[in-house]
Amino acid sequence: MRTRPLKVALLGCGVVGSEVARIMTTDAADLAARIGAPVELAGIAVRRAGRPRPGVPEHLITTDAEALVGRGDIDVVIEVVGGIEPSKHLILAAFEHGASVVSANKALLAKDGAELHSAAAEAGVDLYYEAAVAGAIPLIRPLRESLAGDRVNRVLGIVNGTTNFILDKMDSTGAGYSEALEEATALGYAEADPTADVEGFDAAAKAAILAGIAFHTKVTAADVYREGLTEVTAADIASAKAMGCVVKLLAICERAVDGESVTARVHPAMIPLSHPLASVREAYNAVFVEAEAAGRLMFYGPGAGGAPTASAVLGDLVAVCRNKLNGATGPGHSVYTQLPAKPMDQVITRYHVSLDVDDRAGVLAQVASVFAEHGVSIDTVRQQGRDGDASLVVVTHRATDAALSATVDKLRALDSVRDVASIMRVEGE
Repeated sequence: MRTRPLKVALLGCGVVGSEVARIMTTDAADLAARIGAPVELAGIAVRRAGRPRPGVPEHLITTDAEALVGRGDIDVVIEVVGGIEPSKHLILAAFEHGASVVSANKALLAKDGAELHSAAAEAGVDLYYEAAVAGAIPLIRPLRESLAGDRVNRVLGIVNGTTNFILDKMDSTGAGYSEALEEATALGYAEADPTADVEGFDAAAKAAILAGIAFHTKVTAADVYREGLTEVTAADIASAKAMGCVVKLLAICERAVDGESVTARVHPAMIPLSHPLASVREAYNAVFVEAEAAGRLMFYGPGAGGAPTASAVLGDLVAVCRNKLNGATGPGHSVYTQLPAKPMDQVITRYHVSLDVDDRAGVLAQVASVFAEHGVSIDTVRQQGRDGDASLVVVTHRATDAALSATVDKLRALDSVRDVASIMRVEGE
């Protein structure tokens, strides 16, 4: 075993960073045995010094991240700060000084991943980020390495634990959205400001990363269609149950049948109870991958939290350190296909449309004619009357998003339609 230690700089010491520091300190001998050389935590950069950090060596704390990265003797930089800046600047500086980088920064990778990969390749160092998507679940490396010889056609997943917890509580207890969010916040699953989770930004960043790796093309967060779950109601949950479905916030990445484009989208959807993702409960994550030769693969586990995310970070650290010892780098970013991202209005799927209508003869025929006029075929219709009003639920066959949108616009203009109460896609069939 090499006696000179590999030196590691840690940027960020919050929930994940403190757990990384603790494990690196307490499990130093095991890490050295796995890597083939000792690993030394050389410094920990934080925004504010002086805060209590149990289990974290105080003498390693610094507020000068740039100086730590630029020391020249750092072999690996672990970035768990998050956000775009100063993280991007610090990662690029690490590359310039010959350090490989392990990151958990999904937002940065979804926005500027291609630039970072290019900079890492030019510097001859590694950029690993297993922790950026689905926490402890091994997913990035299987897509990038294990399935490198296969053709991935679809990635369908639950990649945000907060939203899955909320929807699971709405389904299992009958709670409304606000009540379920309140419980998620009390248990620590939701942040004080849950916008990134409940509006789908977090999942969209992860979808961009997954699509780029799976389809060997450049996909950014701006290419991902996004809807959150704030408009999902108890009535939607009940309607899904009546169909033998459950509502999940899904990240869906697909290669077009002709192979000439890709789509990436995040939105609530109804999926059949028979689908493996339907059984994913609480704050767990799961990703379903469909490949030509491998078939259907399921990845499941805790998608967030200090210890699970630290597990993914340390797995990357071991891999990167081994590469350093061997004078090599791991697989880089493959973007040979250069496939364009198809706009959402061209996406084809099924739809669940709930209407409040007048309870009188001829309304159903009017509604059906509007669907037919726009080429949207109806699969099933369920109607329930009440005191002059009626609830009409239409489930369609597959149609483009543009056709469905045009249908809904026309429905809203009908005198007999009082409200288009909800529209939800039906996936996973």
